[in-house]
Amino acid sequence: MSAQRTERLLNLLIALLNSRYGLRRSELREKIYAGGAASDAAFGRMFERDKNDLRDFGFDVETVTDLGWSSDDPGTTRYRIGKESNRLPDVELTPDEWAVLLLASQLWEQAALGTAAGNALRKLQAAGGLADVELPAGVQPRIKPAGQAFEDLVAAMHAQHAVRFLYLAGSTGREEERVVEPWGLGSRFGQWYLVGFDRGRGAKRFYRLSRFTSAVTILEREAFTPPAGFNVRAELNSLPELPVRAAVVDVRSGKLLGLRKRAADPTADRDASQDKEADAGWDRLSVPYRDAEVLGEELASYGPNVRVVGPPELSAAVQRRLANAAAFIDTPVPPYSFAHAGSAKRTRKRTSEDQLKRMLQLVPFLVRNQGLPIEEVADRFGVTRQELESDLLILICSGLPQGYPDELLDIQWEEGHVFISQSMELNRPVRFTVDEACALLTGLETLNGLPELAEGSALESVTLKLMAAAGEEGLRAAALSGPEVGPGNSANLEVIRDAIESGSQLHLVYLSAQKDTLSERDVDPLRLYSMDNTWYFEAYCHSAAGLRNFRLDRIEDLTPTGKPVSSGMKPDGGFPAKLFTPNDDDTLVTVQLTARGAGLADDYYAERTAPLPDGGLVAEIRFGNTAWLPMFVAQHGGTARILEPEALARASRDWIGAALAQYKD
Repeated sequence: MSAQRTERLLNLLIALLNSRYGLRRSELREKIYAGGAASDAAFGRMFERDKNDLRDFGFDVETVTDLGWSSDDPGTTRYRIGKESNRLPDVELTPDEWAVLLLASQLWEQAALGTAAGNALRKLQAAGGLADVELPAGVQPRIKPAGQAFEDLVAAMHAQHAVRFLYLAGSTGREEERVVEPWGLGSRFGQWYLVGFDRGRGAKRFYRLSRFTSAVTILEREAFTPPAGFNVRAELNSLPELPVRAAVVDVRSGKLLGLRKRAADPTADRDASQDKEADAGWDRLSVPYRDAEVLGEELASYGPNVRVVGPPELSAAVQRRLANAAAFIDTPVPPYSFAHAGSAKRTRKRTSEDQLKRMLQLVPFLVRNQGLPIEEVADRFGVTRQELESDLLILICSGLPQGYPDELLDIQWEEGHVFISQSMELNRPVRFTVDEACALLTGLETLNGLPELAEGSALESVTLKLMAAAGEEGLRAAALSGPEVGPGNSANLEVIRDAIESGSQLHLVYLSAQKDTLSERDVDPLRLYSMDNTWYFEAYCHSAAGLRNFRLDRIEDLTPTGKPVSSGMKPDGGFPAKLFTPNDDDTLVTVQLTARGAGLADDYYAERTAPLPDGGLVAEIRFGNTAWLPMFVAQHGGTARILEPEALARASRDWIGAALAQYKD
C-alpha cells in the first residue's frame, strides 16, 4: 500500500463514517478517487479493494439500495459505515484486572502476537483509561513459540490460507510434503502442535512443530473455512501422551552431569544387542524420554561426548541433525551487508498498512490523553518522533472530501505537547482484530495455571469482559492455546519469592549446563520469571560480581544464608528479563540463520541483522562464553552456523565432524 493510497483510505473512511444516508458511487469517484481511476472499471476495482482493506481494519462498509419507482427509474446504491458496528465497546477495568491483563499481553513480547497485544492494550486504554498498576513480584511468565514456523502458521491461520511444509513422518521416519488447512495451534506435553485438515490424506491430522524440516510456505491463493466451534485445546486434550521409553547412550567419563542426573538403571529396558558394556573412557546410561526428536536435539548438541546405542529412531534423529549441520557449514557464504549500525531487533518491516492502523489508534488515544508530550506519545506507540509527526501531518490533511476547515481533523503539537479538537468520528477505538483478540484471550487462558492468579477473581472477570468486548473475533481465539506456565516444583520458587520480598540473600549449588560443572554461589535474588513452564530467577551473583539468571530446575541445593542482600542492585531493565545481558567486551560473533532459524536472532538479542534472499539472515550477536557455540550449531541441526570469528567456525566444524565420525561403523 502506497502513502497515497493510505491517505485515500483514510479519507474514504471518514467520508463513509460521517454520512448519515450513505454516498453514491458517482459521489465517491468524484470526491475520493478524482484523478486516481481512469475508467469506471478501474474505479470499481480500486473501490472493492479499498472496501476489503477497511474490513481488515475493522470497518464493515454497508450497502444501502433504494429501489426505483418504475423500470425507467433505476435503483440507487449508496455506501456508509455504521458508527457503532465497528466500535470497541467501553471496557471498564479495575486495577487488579489491569495488572492481570498487562501480564497476559507481555507473554507475547517476542512472538508474532506481541505487536497485536500492544495494539489491543492501546485500544483498551483509549476506551477506558489505564489504571496505575504494578506487576506482582515473581509472576512474570513468557511464551516462547516454536521458531519462525509459529509466526507463519499464526498468520496463515488467521488469514485462513492453506500452508505447505516438509514433515518428518513418525510412522515412516521419512521426510514428506504436507499441504494443510491450519485450523488451530497449541501447546501440549511441552510441545507445539498444529491441528488441521491434511488435503493429501483428506482427514484431520496433528503435527508436532519439532518435526517440521522446512520453512512454512503460506499458499495465499488457497483459502479455507475452519469447522464451526473449533477449539484447539479440546482437540489437543484428546491426544494421548507419548509413552516413556529408554534411550541407551554412551557418555564420556566425567562428562554431561545433567544427563547423568536423569539416567535410570543402565541395565533396564535394554535388549540383547545392547548388553555390551561401553568402551574404556565411556559410561553406558539409560535415559528415559518420550519424543525422539526432542531428546535428539539435546544429544546432538553434546557432539562427540555422547553416542546413541539405541533405539535406531533416536540414533537417526541425532545423526540427521549432525549431518544437516555439517552440510550447512559446507555451503558457500552468501553475499550480505548490514544496512546500518546500531540495535537491530528483527521486526517485520513497517508498511503503510501499519501506519494506517496506528493512526486509527492514535486519534482516540489523543482524544482521551490531551496534552501529552509528543515524545511520550511516540514512545507509547513504539515509533520515533519523526514517524509520529509524519502520521500527524497526514491526519491534519484528512477529513470530509472538499470540506471546510471545521470538517478536517484538527490536531496541534505546539511546544512539544499534542492536542486534538476535531476527531471526525474517529474518537473511539476500532473493535479488536482476530490477532488482537487471540493475543489477549490466549494470554489470559495461559495465566490460569498460576496459583497466584487462579485463586483470585480478577483473572476470571477480566476474561469475561474481554470476551464480551471481542465478540466474534473473540470466539476465533479458541484456535490458539498456550502452554501451561505453572511451575512443576514450587518449593524452590516459594523460597526465592520469600527471599525477594524480605530482601534476603541465598546460597545455592547450581549445575551449569554450558560449563558442565557444579558451583556454589551466594546471590541476591531480584525477580522470578518463566519461559513457557521453565522458571528462572534473576540475581546478583557475588562470585561473578554481576547479574545472572538461574534455572530453577538446575538448582541442586538452595538455602537462605540469614544475611540481608548487600549488592544494592536492581533488576536489569524492564520486562521481560533477558536470559543473558550482552556486554561490550563480549565476543562479537557473526551467525548465519536459515528461514527456519531466523527467530534465534531475537532470542539472542542480535545487534545487527542482514536479510538474505531465501528468507534467512546474517546476525551479529555478542556472547560472553563462546566455548559452547559448537553445541549451539549442532543443536540447531542445519539452521545456524558460525561465519566469524574463523576460529569459532572451525571449532564448530570439528565438533560436528567428530560427532558424526562415531556413527560411521
